[in-house]
Amino acid sequence: MPDDSPLKPSTIAVTAGRPPHEPDRPLNEPLTMASTYVAGGDLEYGRYGNPTWAAFEAALGELEGGSCLAFASGLAAVSTVLDLVGQDATVVAPRHAYNGSIMQLADLEARGRLRARLVDVTDTDAVVAACADAALVWLESPTNPALEVADLETITRAAHDAGAYVVVDNTFATPLLQRPLDLDADLVVHSATKFLSGHADVLLGAVVTRDPELLGVLKNRRDLIGAIPGSLEAWLALRGLRTLHLRVERAQANAQELVRRLGEHPAVGEVRYPGFGAIVAIVLAQGAMAADLLTRKTSLWVHATSLGGVESTFERRRRWKTEAATIPEGLVRMSVGIEDVEDLWDDLRRALDGCVG
Repeated sequence: MPDDSPLKPSTIAVTAGRPPHEPDRPLNEPLTMASTYVAGGDLEYGRYGNPTWAAFEAALGELEGGSCLAFASGLAAVSTVLDLVGQDATVVAPRHAYNGSIMQLADLEARGRLRARLVDVTDTDAVVAACADAALVWLESPTNPALEVADLETITRAAHDAGAYVVVDNTFATPLLQRPLDLDADLVVHSATKFLSGHADVLLGAVVTRDPELLGVLKNRRDLIGAIPGSLEAWLALRGLRTLHLRVERAQANAQELVRRLGEHPAVGEVRYPGFGAIVAIVLAQGAMAADLLTRKTSLWVHATSLGGVESTFERRRRWKTEAATIPEGLVRMSVGIEDVEDLWDDLRRALDGCVG
């Protein structure tokens, strides 16, 4: 293969962020536990950088096609980005989105910091119109938990024409299925807690950009407010990232087969699936009580609020008081794992059979 041939994403996931291939060097970046460094170099103090963070940032940055900064959590990354919005500026965001992001916007609006304009991202014309006086356009595609798909390219172009920055939360799709920076988004946000780390044992967030100025501003904000990742968390996330392509491939195949079968079950009134990824939403025909019953009747599927792990989890999203009122009461968000699909279906079918009116 020629030296200038680009590596495929699955290869990048395995090879990026590793130490040089030199005799007696470790294959993996070691876990560096340090709060203080000897003066005279680039690090100086533990809040400014860490070799373990840097390895994770190098790998995710290469996967997304930009430069990455790791944060203590996905919400720490969200908060740092929103902190860049000027006083009383307008932020356009999906009406259906990650609950933490919507709650942060609501909190900032209540305190008079900014104005939030929530939109239906499937109505591209309406979103484009909403961008007219915006400072920031925040997008998810697919959205959480409604699984709506936005026309990222068209909306990004309109936002830039209006002078707004564009941020895309790429947690659901991962850089293996979608690279928003290639569609001219300014920033990509991840909850690395989810698919990137993939084992339900890490809290970590990340922001990726191709803009050196934005990267520098975000780095300065991270240094100042201390929203830094732990060394162990970064090490675990990088370890999980090595198998991202395998996990996504298997989980997506499982999801697609389950979608086919779910659509034929009488307890299911609606199946929502964007055609890619491992997140599925179903709306139970008998509403909230049936959805709650479903989440209590399985033995393999785990009732839990997070997603993106190797294990299959699900929950009724409207059990959270802060979930959007436009999300159906009977909607169950399902994070499909990498178990055998026949076992997943058998467990799910038995529970669904008990939810038929």
